[in-house]
Amino acid sequence: MNWLEYEQQAMEKGYNSICGVDEAGRGPLAGPVCAAAVILPHGTVIEGVNDSKKLSEKKREALFEVIKETAISYSIAYADVAEIEALNILNATMLAMKRAVEGLDVPADYAMIDGNRLPDLIIDSECIVKGDAKSMSIACASILAKVSRDRLLYKYAEEYPVYGFDKHKGYGTKVHVEALRTYGPCPYHRQSFLKKILK
Repeated sequence: MNWLEYEQQAMEKGYNSICGVDEAGRGPLAGPVCAAAVILPHGTVIEGVNDSKKLSEKKREALFEVIKETAISYSIAYADVAEIEALNILNATMLAMKRAVEGLDVPADYAMIDGNRLPDLIIDSECIVKGDAKSMSIACASILAKVSRDRLLYKYAEEYPVYGFDKHKGYGTKVHVEALRTYGPCPYHRQSFLKKILK
């Protein structure tokens, strides 16, 4: 496959500073949603990069450092639990993506967004469904977002060990649901996601 097809198409349209954008953490019951934006040097393919869901945690951690060192610019941003509750998860995800793009210290002139919805950006952009398996820039963004969010959940696990955040990263596993029913939610839980669980 051509990992750079979408980047090349954008360059042919006259764009020069092209970022890939992806998120992690839409589905969990706890924690923020995290987004990352990555601008790679033209023509760069990083060995081993793939959709973050297809990589082991150890591999993601190793690539996290390589991506940061290779990128012309990268940015990692969040929408927290309060924002998820106020805006809903879709709009909070769009907000995190917008923050990630706007946080780049080298401005992008074009954004490739994983998924089928575009955040409200002032630069031109396109959606790429399953973009983290098609575009090198988006795949790199997916790894930065996933590793950053996972590291945060490890911190939550130290603060609230009863939930096992270090194991499931906030997703609704059987162990997590049982802990919620036993101990109730903590401040990092998304109350609107718990209605069906904590009837």
